[in-house]
Amino acid sequence: MFITKRHIPRRTILKGIGASVALPLLESMLPAMAAAPNPKLRLVCLEMVHGAAGCTRFGEQKNMWSPAAAGRDFDLTPSSLLPLAPFKDDLTIVSNTDMHPAEAWEPHELGGDHFRSSAVFLTQTHPKHTQSSDVRAGVSFDQMVAHRFGQDTPLPSIQLAIESVDQAGGCMYGYSCVYTDTMSWETPAKPLPMVRDPRMVFDQLFGVGGSREERAHRRKTDRSILDWITHRVASLKTNLGPADRQRLDEYFDNVREIERRITRVEQQNATGEARQLPAAPIGVPDNWEEHVKLMFDLQLLAFVGNTTRVSSFKMSRDVNGRVFPPTGVNTGFHNASHHNENEQRIGQFAAINKYHVSVVAYFIDKLKKTQEGDGTLLDQTLVLYGSPMGNSNLHNHKRVPLFLVGRAGGALKGGLHFKAPDGTPSANMFLTLLHRIGLDDLESFGDSTGEIEI
Repeated sequence: MFITKRHIPRRTILKGIGASVALPLLESMLPAMAAAPNPKLRLVCLEMVHGAAGCTRFGEQKNMWSPAAAGRDFDLTPSSLLPLAPFKDDLTIVSNTDMHPAEAWEPHELGGDHFRSSAVFLTQTHPKHTQSSDVRAGVSFDQMVAHRFGQDTPLPSIQLAIESVDQAGGCMYGYSCVYTDTMSWETPAKPLPMVRDPRMVFDQLFGVGGSREERAHRRKTDRSILDWITHRVASLKTNLGPADRQRLDEYFDNVREIERRITRVEQQNATGEARQLPAAPIGVPDNWEEHVKLMFDLQLLAFVGNTTRVSSFKMSRDVNGRVFPPTGVNTGFHNASHHNENEQRIGQFAAINKYHVSVVAYFIDKLKKTQEGDGTLLDQTLVLYGSPMGNSNLHNHKRVPLFLVGRAGGALKGGLHFKAPDGTPSANMFLTLLHRIGLDDLESFGDSTGEIEI
Protein backbone atom coordinates (compact mmCIF):
# COMPACT_ATOMS: atom_id res chain seq x y z
CA MET A 1 0.00 0.00 0.00
CA PHE A 2 2.94 2.35 0.65
CA ILE A 3 4.19 1.93 -2.89
CA THR A 4 0.80 2.44 -4.48
CA LYS A 5 -0.53 5.18 -2.19
CA ARG A 6 -2.05 8.20 -3.88
CA HIS A 7 0.23 11.21 -4.09
CA ILE A 8 -1.20 14.61 -3.07
CA PRO A 9 0.56 17.73 -4.41
CA ARG A 10 2.32 19.83 -1.75
CA ARG A 11 0.47 22.93 -2.89
CA THR A 12 -2.99 21.42 -2.49
CA ILE A 13 -5.48 24.11 -1.42
CA LEU A 14 -9.05 23.49 -0.29
CA LYS A 15 -11.34 26.24 -1.58
CA GLY A 16 -14.83 27.29 -0.56
CA ILE A 17 -16.82 30.54 -0.50
CA GLY A 18 -14.38 33.21 0.61
CA ALA A 19 -11.98 30.55 1.83
CA SER A 20 -8.68 29.25 0.59
CA VAL A 21 -6.98 26.89 3.04
CA ALA A 22 -3.49 25.55 2.41
CA LEU A 23 -2.52 22.24 4.00
CA PRO A 24 0.36 21.21 6.25
CA LEU A 25 3.02 18.85 4.95
CA LEU A 26 1.57 15.33 4.90
CA GLU A 27 3.15 11.96 4.28
CA SER A 28 0.80 11.57 1.32
CA MET A 29 2.45 14.57 -0.32
CA LEU A 30 5.67 12.59 -0.68
CA PRO A 31 5.91 10.43 -3.81
CA ALA A 32 6.01 6.69 -3.16
CA MET A 33 9.48 5.46 -2.12
CA ALA A 34 10.87 9.00 -2.45
CA ALA A 35 13.08 10.63 0.14
CA ALA A 36 11.60 13.48 2.15
CA PRO A 37 12.19 16.89 0.53
CA ASN A 38 14.70 19.26 2.03
CA PRO A 39 12.92 21.35 4.68
CA LYS A 40 12.52 25.03 3.83
CA LEU A 41 13.99 27.84 5.89
CA ARG A 42 11.56 30.06 7.81
CA LEU A 43 12.54 33.53 8.99
CA VAL A 44 10.95 35.62 11.75
CA CYS A 45 12.26 39.14 12.46
CA LEU A 46 11.05 40.72 15.71
CA GLU A 47 11.69 44.32 16.69
CA MET A 48 11.23 45.68 20.21
CA VAL A 49 11.82 49.39 20.56
CA HIS A 50 13.58 51.41 23.32
CA GLY A 51 16.68 49.22 23.71
CA ALA A 52 17.31 47.34 26.95
CA ALA A 53 18.36 47.96 30.54
CA GLY A 54 21.39 45.76 29.94
CA CYS A 55 22.75 48.29 27.44
CA THR A 56 23.47 50.79 30.22
CA ARG A 57 26.81 50.65 32.01
CA PHE A 58 25.11 49.54 35.22
CA GLY A 59 23.00 47.00 33.36
CA GLU A 60 26.09 45.63 31.64
CA GLN A 61 27.85 45.21 34.98
CA LYS A 62 24.85 43.33 36.36
CA ASN A 63 24.38 41.27 33.18
CA MET A 64 20.82 42.45 32.77
CA TRP A 65 20.81 41.44 29.09
CA SER A 66 23.80 39.45 27.89
CA PRO A 67 25.42 36.81 30.14
CA ALA A 68 28.76 37.39 31.84
CA ALA A 69 30.49 34.54 30.03
CA ALA A 70 31.01 34.44 26.28
CA GLY A 71 31.21 31.14 24.41
CA ARG A 72 29.08 28.10 25.18
CA ASP A 73 29.26 28.00 28.98
CA PHE A 74 26.98 30.93 29.79
CA ASP A 75 24.36 31.48 32.49
CA LEU A 76 21.09 33.24 31.74
CA THR A 77 20.00 33.47 35.39
CA PRO A 78 20.61 37.20 36.06
CA SER A 79 19.51 38.43 32.63
CA SER A 80 16.29 39.42 30.91
CA LEU A 81 16.87 36.43 28.63
CA LEU A 82 16.12 33.94 31.42
CA PRO A 83 12.74 32.94 29.85
CA LEU A 84 14.79 31.46 26.99
CA ALA A 85 16.63 29.03 29.30
CA PRO A 86 14.58 26.01 28.12
CA PHE A 87 15.84 26.75 24.59
CA LYS A 88 19.47 27.44 25.46
CA ASP A 89 20.74 24.86 22.98
CA ASP A 90 18.91 26.71 20.19
CA LEU A 91 19.91 30.20 21.38
CA THR A 92 22.62 32.40 19.87
CA ILE A 93 23.25 35.70 21.68
CA VAL A 94 25.10 38.41 19.78
CA SER A 95 26.23 41.22 22.09
CA ASN A 96 28.33 44.41 21.98
CA THR A 97 27.50 45.42 18.40
CA ASP A 98 26.55 48.95 17.31
CA MET A 99 23.96 50.26 14.84
CA HIS A 100 25.82 53.32 13.66
CA PRO A 101 23.35 54.07 10.81
CA ALA A 102 20.70 54.84 13.45
CA GLU A 103 22.81 57.67 14.92
CA ALA A 104 22.38 61.32 13.91
CA TRP A 105 24.87 61.99 11.13
CA GLU A 106 24.05 65.67 10.64
CA PRO A 107 23.14 68.43 13.16
CA HIS A 108 19.59 68.70 11.81
CA GLU A 109 19.03 65.00 12.62
CA LEU A 110 19.74 65.40 16.35
CA GLY A 111 16.90 64.27 18.59
CA GLY A 112 15.23 62.10 15.95
CA ASP A 113 16.58 58.74 17.10
CA HIS A 114 13.13 57.30 17.86
CA PHE A 115 11.84 58.34 14.46
CA ARG A 116 14.48 56.74 12.24
CA SER A 117 15.50 53.66 14.29
CA SER A 118 12.96 51.16 12.94
CA ALA A 119 13.98 52.02 9.37
CA VAL A 120 17.53 51.02 10.31
CA PHE A 121 16.88 47.80 12.22
CA LEU A 122 16.60 45.42 9.25
CA THR A 123 18.20 47.60 6.57
CA GLN A 124 21.32 48.71 8.48
CA THR A 125 21.10 51.82 6.33
CA HIS A 126 20.89 55.46 7.40
CA PRO A 127 17.47 56.74 6.24
CA LYS A 128 17.01 59.94 4.30
CA HIS A 129 15.92 62.81 6.53
CA THR A 130 12.55 63.83 5.07
CA GLN A 131 8.93 64.36 6.03
CA SER A 132 7.75 64.05 2.46
CA SER A 133 7.09 61.01 0.27
CA ASP A 134 10.70 60.82 -0.95
CA VAL A 135 11.62 58.38 1.81
CA ARG A 136 14.69 56.23 1.33
CA ALA A 137 16.47 53.57 3.37
CA GLY A 138 17.67 50.17 2.08
CA VAL A 139 16.37 46.72 1.19
CA SER A 140 15.68 45.02 4.51
CA PHE A 141 17.09 41.69 5.66
CA ASP A 142 13.71 39.96 5.61
CA GLN A 143 12.97 41.12 2.08
CA MET A 144 16.33 39.91 0.81
CA VAL A 145 15.37 36.48 2.10
CA ALA A 146 11.84 36.78 0.67
CA HIS A 147 13.18 37.82 -2.75
CA ARG A 148 15.44 34.78 -2.87
CA PHE A 149 13.41 32.09 -1.12
CA GLY A 150 9.82 33.29 -0.79
CA GLN A 151 8.63 33.47 -4.38
CA ASP A 152 7.14 29.97 -4.48
CA THR A 153 4.66 30.55 -1.64
CA PRO A 154 1.29 32.34 -1.95
CA LEU A 155 2.63 35.22 0.16
CA PRO A 156 6.36 35.96 -0.20
CA SER A 157 6.27 37.59 3.24
CA ILE A 158 3.94 39.03 5.84
CA GLN A 159 4.48 42.19 7.90
CA LEU A 160 2.77 42.49 11.28
CA ALA A 161 2.54 45.13 14.00
CA ILE A 162 0.99 45.63 17.43
CA GLU A 163 0.62 49.37 17.78
CA SER A 164 -1.13 51.87 15.52
CA VAL A 165 0.55 52.76 12.24
CA ASP A 166 -0.04 56.03 10.43
CA GLN A 167 1.83 55.44 7.17
CA ALA A 168 1.39 59.07 6.15
CA GLY A 169 2.63 62.55 6.99
CA GLY A 170 5.41 63.74 9.23
CA CYS A 171 6.16 62.63 12.75
CA MET A 172 8.78 64.56 14.74
CA TYR A 173 12.26 65.98 14.15
CA GLY A 174 11.61 66.18 10.41
CA TYR A 175 11.06 62.44 9.81
CA SER A 176 8.24 60.86 7.87
CA CYS A 177 6.02 58.61 9.98
CA VAL A 178 6.70 55.79 7.55
CA TYR A 179 10.16 55.40 9.12
CA THR A 180 8.54 54.73 12.49
CA ASP A 181 5.68 52.60 11.23
CA THR A 182 7.51 49.86 9.35
CA MET A 183 10.68 47.79 9.50
CA SER A 184 10.43 46.03 6.12
CA TRP A 185 11.62 47.65 2.89
CA GLU A 186 11.10 45.84 -0.43
CA THR A 187 13.30 48.40 -2.21
CA PRO A 188 15.22 51.40 -0.85
CA ALA A 189 12.20 53.58 -1.72
CA LYS A 190 9.37 51.12 -0.99
CA PRO A 191 8.51 50.47 2.67
CA LEU A 192 5.96 47.72 3.22
CA PRO A 193 2.82 48.37 5.29
CA MET A 194 2.36 46.37 8.47
CA VAL A 195 -0.92 44.78 9.55
CA ARG A 196 -2.18 45.28 13.10
CA ASP A 197 -5.59 43.62 12.95
CA PRO A 198 -5.56 39.82 13.52
CA ARG A 199 -8.70 39.48 11.36
CA MET A 200 -6.90 41.03 8.40
CA VAL A 201 -3.99 38.64 8.91
CA PHE A 202 -6.37 35.68 9.10
CA ASP A 203 -8.02 36.76 5.85
CA GLN A 204 -4.60 37.14 4.23
CA LEU A 205 -3.76 33.56 5.14
CA PHE A 206 -7.13 31.87 4.52
CA GLY A 207 -9.19 34.21 2.36
CA VAL A 208 -6.81 34.58 -0.55
CA GLY A 209 -9.26 32.93 -2.94
CA GLY A 210 -12.29 35.03 -2.02
CA SER A 211 -13.44 38.58 -2.51
CA ARG A 212 -14.02 41.04 0.33
CA GLU A 213 -17.77 40.59 -0.11
CA GLU A 214 -17.49 36.80 0.13
CA ARG A 215 -15.43 37.00 3.30
CA ALA A 216 -17.87 39.49 4.82
CA HIS A 217 -20.79 37.18 3.96
CA ARG A 218 -19.06 34.23 5.56
CA ARG A 219 -18.47 36.13 8.82
CA LYS A 220 -22.09 37.32 8.96
CA THR A 221 -23.28 33.71 8.93
CA ASP A 222 -21.32 33.15 12.16
CA ARG A 223 -19.68 30.09 10.68
CA SER A 224 -16.05 29.05 10.67
CA ILE A 225 -14.04 29.30 7.49
CA LEU A 226 -13.64 25.52 7.75
CA ASP A 227 -17.40 24.99 7.51
CA TRP A 228 -17.24 26.09 3.87
CA ILE A 229 -14.82 23.31 2.95
CA THR A 230 -16.24 20.45 5.07
CA HIS A 231 -17.11 18.19 2.13
CA ARG A 232 -13.70 18.81 0.55
CA VAL A 233 -11.96 17.85 3.80
CA ALA A 234 -14.04 14.68 4.06
CA SER A 235 -13.18 13.73 0.49
CA LEU A 236 -9.49 14.39 1.06
CA LYS A 237 -9.38 12.26 4.22
CA THR A 238 -10.53 9.16 2.31
CA ASN A 239 -7.12 9.16 0.62
CA LEU A 240 -5.06 9.70 3.79
CA GLY A 241 -3.48 7.32 6.25
CA PRO A 242 -4.09 7.52 10.03
CA ALA A 243 -1.03 9.71 10.72
CA ASP A 244 -2.00 12.22 8.03
CA ARG A 245 -5.60 12.35 9.23
CA GLN A 246 -4.42 13.11 12.75
CA ARG A 247 -2.05 15.83 11.56
CA LEU A 248 -4.78 17.37 9.44
CA ASP A 249 -7.23 17.33 12.36
CA GLU A 250 -4.71 19.02 14.64
CA TYR A 251 -4.03 21.69 12.03
CA PHE A 252 -7.72 22.40 11.46
CA ASP A 253 -8.31 22.48 15.23
CA ASN A 254 -5.65 25.19 15.51
CA VAL A 255 -7.19 27.17 12.66
CA ARG A 256 -10.64 26.95 14.23
CA GLU A 257 -9.38 27.91 17.70
CA ILE A 258 -7.57 30.99 16.42
CA GLU A 259 -10.67 32.00 14.47
CA ARG A 260 -12.72 31.66 17.67
CA ARG A 261 -10.27 33.84 19.58
CA ILE A 262 -10.47 36.57 16.93
CA THR A 263 -14.28 36.38 16.89
CA ARG A 264 -14.41 36.57 20.69
CA VAL A 265 -12.30 39.73 20.67
CA GLU A 266 -14.49 41.30 17.97
CA GLN A 267 -17.66 40.47 19.88
CA GLN A 268 -16.27 41.90 23.11
CA ASN A 269 -15.14 45.09 21.40
CA ALA A 270 -18.53 45.48 19.71
CA THR A 271 -20.48 45.58 23.00
CA GLY A 272 -19.98 49.31 23.41
CA GLU A 273 -18.09 48.92 26.69
CA ALA A 274 -15.18 51.29 27.25
CA ARG A 275 -11.95 50.07 25.68
CA GLN A 276 -8.34 50.71 26.67
CA LEU A 277 -7.61 51.18 22.96
CA PRO A 278 -10.74 52.93 21.65
CA ALA A 279 -9.12 53.85 18.32
CA ALA A 280 -7.89 50.32 17.57
CA PRO A 281 -9.58 48.08 14.97
CA ILE A 282 -12.38 45.95 16.37
CA GLY A 283 -10.28 42.77 16.10
CA VAL A 284 -7.41 44.11 18.19
CA PRO A 285 -7.36 42.94 21.84
CA ASP A 286 -6.80 45.58 24.49
CA ASN A 287 -4.39 43.23 26.23
CA TRP A 288 -0.88 43.45 24.74
CA GLU A 289 0.12 39.88 25.56
CA GLU A 290 -3.10 38.43 24.14
CA HIS A 291 -2.56 40.42 20.95
CA VAL A 292 1.08 39.34 20.57
CA LYS A 293 0.33 35.67 21.17
CA LEU A 294 -2.51 35.77 18.65
CA MET A 295 -0.17 37.21 16.04
CA PHE A 296 2.46 34.60 16.87
CA ASP A 297 -0.08 31.80 16.43
CA LEU A 298 -1.08 33.22 13.06
CA GLN A 299 2.57 33.20 11.99
CA LEU A 300 2.84 29.58 13.08
CA LEU A 301 -0.18 28.62 10.97
CA ALA A 302 1.34 30.45 8.00
CA PHE A 303 4.56 28.46 8.35
CA VAL A 304 2.85 25.09 8.86
CA GLY A 305 0.60 25.64 5.83
CA ASN A 306 3.53 26.98 3.78
CA THR A 307 1.50 30.10 3.00
CA THR A 308 4.63 32.12 3.65
CA ARG A 309 8.10 31.46 5.06
CA VAL A 310 9.09 35.01 5.97
CA SER A 311 7.54 37.30 8.56
CA SER A 312 8.49 40.56 10.26
CA PHE A 313 6.76 41.62 13.44
CA LYS A 314 7.04 45.06 15.04
CA MET A 315 6.09 44.37 18.65
CA SER A 316 5.87 47.99 19.75
CA ARG A 317 6.18 51.52 18.42
CA ASP A 318 8.71 54.10 19.53
CA VAL A 319 7.65 56.57 22.23
CA ASN A 320 4.96 54.13 23.35
CA GLY A 321 3.60 54.80 26.84
CA ARG A 322 1.92 51.44 27.34
CA VAL A 323 1.96 49.93 30.84
CA PHE A 324 2.58 46.18 31.24
CA PRO A 325 0.83 45.10 34.50
CA PRO A 326 2.39 41.60 34.67
CA THR A 327 5.80 43.23 35.25
CA GLY A 328 4.72 44.96 38.44
CA VAL A 329 6.02 48.22 36.93
CA ASN A 330 3.42 50.98 36.78
CA THR A 331 5.50 53.34 34.66
CA GLY A 332 4.74 53.60 30.95
CA PHE A 333 7.17 51.91 28.56
CA HIS A 334 8.78 55.04 27.12
CA ASN A 335 9.09 56.79 30.49
CA ALA A 336 10.58 53.63 32.00
CA SER A 337 13.22 53.62 29.28
CA HIS A 338 14.27 57.12 30.37
CA HIS A 339 15.51 55.98 33.76
CA ASN A 340 18.08 58.78 34.24
CA GLU A 341 20.66 56.07 35.01
CA ASN A 342 18.94 55.46 38.36
CA GLU A 343 19.78 51.89 39.37
CA GLN A 344 16.34 51.09 40.77
CA ARG A 345 14.60 52.40 37.65
CA ILE A 346 17.03 50.50 35.41
CA GLY A 347 15.99 47.37 37.30
CA GLN A 348 12.34 48.15 36.59
CA PHE A 349 13.12 48.60 32.92
CA ALA A 350 14.91 45.23 32.97
CA ALA A 351 11.70 43.65 34.29
CA ILE A 352 9.83 45.02 31.25
CA ASN A 353 12.53 43.64 28.93
CA LYS A 354 12.25 40.22 30.60
CA TYR A 355 8.48 40.22 30.19
CA HIS A 356 8.77 40.97 26.47
CA VAL A 357 11.23 38.09 26.05
CA SER A 358 8.92 35.75 27.97
CA VAL A 359 6.20 36.29 25.37
CA VAL A 360 8.70 35.48 22.61
CA ALA A 361 9.45 32.26 24.50
CA TYR A 362 5.77 31.31 24.03
CA PHE A 363 6.32 31.37 20.26
CA ILE A 364 9.64 29.53 20.46
CA ASP A 365 7.95 26.77 22.45
CA LYS A 366 5.26 26.42 19.76
CA LEU A 367 7.93 26.14 17.04
CA LYS A 368 9.81 23.58 19.13
CA LYS A 369 6.71 21.41 19.55
CA THR A 370 5.74 21.45 15.87
CA GLN A 371 7.08 18.54 13.86
CA GLU A 372 8.71 19.27 10.50
CA GLY A 373 10.06 16.26 8.66
CA ASP A 374 12.50 14.41 10.92
CA GLY A 375 12.89 17.38 13.28
CA THR A 376 10.97 20.37 14.53
CA LEU A 377 9.90 23.61 12.92
CA LEU A 378 12.39 25.43 15.16
CA ASP A 379 15.21 23.43 13.54
CA GLN A 380 14.28 25.02 10.20
CA THR A 381 13.55 28.51 11.55
CA LEU A 382 15.64 31.57 12.29
CA VAL A 383 14.03 33.88 14.84
CA LEU A 384 15.82 37.22 15.12
CA TYR A 385 14.91 39.52 18.03
CA GLY A 386 16.39 42.86 18.87
CA SER A 387 16.24 46.61 19.06
CA PRO A 388 18.00 49.28 17.01
CA MET A 389 18.50 51.31 20.20
CA GLY A 390 20.91 50.54 23.02
CA ASN A 391 20.72 52.79 26.09
CA SER A 392 17.42 54.54 25.46
CA ASN A 393 18.08 57.04 28.23
CA LEU A 394 20.88 58.42 26.08
CA HIS A 395 19.16 57.69 22.76
CA ASN A 396 22.28 55.87 21.64
CA HIS A 397 22.65 52.83 19.41
CA LYS A 398 25.64 51.11 20.99
CA ARG A 399 25.73 47.60 22.46
CA VAL A 400 22.25 46.96 21.07
CA PRO A 401 20.30 43.91 22.31
CA LEU A 402 20.18 41.04 19.80
CA PHE A 403 19.56 37.32 19.95
CA LEU A 404 18.80 34.50 17.51
CA VAL A 405 16.82 31.32 18.19
CA GLY A 406 16.61 28.25 15.97
CA ARG A 407 19.01 26.26 13.82
CA ALA A 408 18.01 27.88 10.50
CA GLY A 409 18.18 24.55 8.71
CA GLY A 410 21.70 23.86 10.01
CA ALA A 411 23.09 27.35 9.42
CA LEU A 412 23.44 27.88 13.19
CA LYS A 413 24.51 25.49 15.94
CA GLY A 414 22.96 27.39 18.85
CA GLY A 415 24.08 27.36 22.47
CA LEU A 416 26.45 30.30 21.98
CA HIS A 417 27.05 33.79 23.35
CA PHE A 418 29.18 35.74 20.90
CA LYS A 419 30.55 38.98 22.34
CA ALA A 420 31.85 41.15 19.52
CA PRO A 421 34.92 43.41 19.81
CA ASP A 422 34.09 47.02 20.65
CA GLY A 423 32.84 49.00 17.66
CA THR A 424 31.63 45.99 15.63
CA PRO A 425 28.72 46.94 13.33
CA SER A 426 25.52 44.98 13.89
CA ALA A 427 25.43 44.73 10.10
CA ASN A 428 28.24 42.16 10.38
CA MET A 429 25.77 39.79 12.06
CA PHE A 430 23.21 40.32 9.29
CA LEU A 431 25.82 39.75 6.59
CA THR A 432 26.96 36.55 8.31
CA LEU A 433 23.39 35.27 8.49
CA LEU A 434 22.73 36.08 4.84
CA HIS A 435 25.84 34.14 3.85
CA ARG A 436 24.95 31.20 6.09
CA ILE A 437 21.46 30.78 4.67
CA GLY A 438 22.58 30.88 1.05
CA LEU A 439 22.93 34.50 -0.08
CA ASP A 440 26.70 34.13 -0.22
CA ASP A 441 26.97 36.27 -3.35
CA LEU A 442 26.43 39.42 -1.27
CA GLU A 443 29.67 41.26 -0.57
CA SER A 444 28.24 43.63 2.04
CA PHE A 445 25.11 44.65 3.89
CA GLY A 446 24.55 48.14 5.26
CA ASP A 447 27.74 49.34 6.95
CA SER A 448 29.17 45.84 7.39
CA THR A 449 32.92 45.35 7.55
CA GLY A 450 32.99 41.55 7.48
CA GLU A 451 31.53 38.45 9.14
CA ILE A 452 31.38 37.42 12.80
CA GLU A 453 32.14 34.00 14.29
CA ILE A 454 28.77 32.50 15.15
